[in-house]
Amino acid sequence: MRNPHSNGNLRDGGEATDENGFGHGVILGLDGGATSTVCVCVPYFPFGGDRLPEPLPILGRAVAGCTNRNSVGETAARDSLEQVISEALVRSGSDKSDVRGVCLGVSGVNHPSDQDKIENWIRDMFPSHVKVYVQNDAIVALASGTMGKLHGCVLIAGTGCIAYGFDEDGKEARASGGGPILGDWGSGYGIAAQALTAVIRAHDGRGPQTLLTSTILKALGLTSPDELIGWTYADPSWARIAALVPQVVFCAEAGDEISDKILVDAAEDLALSVKAVVQRLGLCGEDGTASFPVVMVGGVLNAKRKWDIGKEVSKRINRFFPGAQTIIPKVEPAVGAALLAMNFLTS
Repeated sequence: MRNPHSNGNLRDGGEATDENGFGHGVILGLDGGATSTVCVCVPYFPFGGDRLPEPLPILGRAVAGCTNRNSVGETAARDSLEQVISEALVRSGSDKSDVRGVCLGVSGVNHPSDQDKIENWIRDMFPSHVKVYVQNDAIVALASGTMGKLHGCVLIAGTGCIAYGFDEDGKEARASGGGPILGDWGSGYGIAAQALTAVIRAHDGRGPQTLLTSTILKALGLTSPDELIGWTYADPSWARIAALVPQVVFCAEAGDEISDKILVDAAEDLALSVKAVVQRLGLCGEDGTASFPVVMVGGVLNAKRKWDIGKEVSKRINRFFPGAQTIIPKVEPAVGAALLAMNFLTS
């Protein structure tokens, strides 16, 4: 089946568009986090940039499993990638020959060799004319808050966490993002892992008693902290552990000091990640007061609870940098990936 937007009139130097300004074909934007992968299919707009419509029309959207090969292995990651792309195309009424470009932002892309491997996976799925771009998921998250422009800093805090930024010359820097073993304590996994540790320490007598014990046991349907060990190692996936963050927030809101300290420390750690990126890139200017965007993405930052982690992180960022403009994106990171691909294709 051909995409309904593949025929139209010529404009802008010979590029074909229909009456809505759509060009030939479609763009795929993918966001592959530590928990799931989202793919959106949008029309190709040949003019790109500031002339794109808001909101950007979504022709098809699909969700599949994790595509971080460091987390689930190469076979599962590739299978999820193929599944989510196929489903998004089917739902949009398009096929692979309609695709002009694909941009995938995926966690676990930390080196050019990571990019090359995943680019090759995607190239194998499409005709040779399709342009393929693979980035870290932080980059497409930044693009979701800046309409595809790569300038400023993004902070992601969901199952994992990372801060990433670009200056106006395209220089980039990152902080955190190494995973739970390497100290991402502001992530959902990091918060929940500290909470589980606090429960075990209280049970052993190595730490103070905490409301986390009864709250987490109830949430998991367990009767004793001794059962937590078996529960944890039966499936120590990052997302499964991180799903306990709402229980930590609940306990902090109820006045539990241990929970409150875990969240305060998480907010401090996340703000320090942003500070490190901003200082390395000089985004704040010589006097530290220059204006720049900080895009805030992820369930930890945007939960909108009484104990608001995102708000606490924003306070700390503005304490460091009065000119920082925190942004909650109006579109999801997968749309940011599509915007990025559009800008790459039209630049």
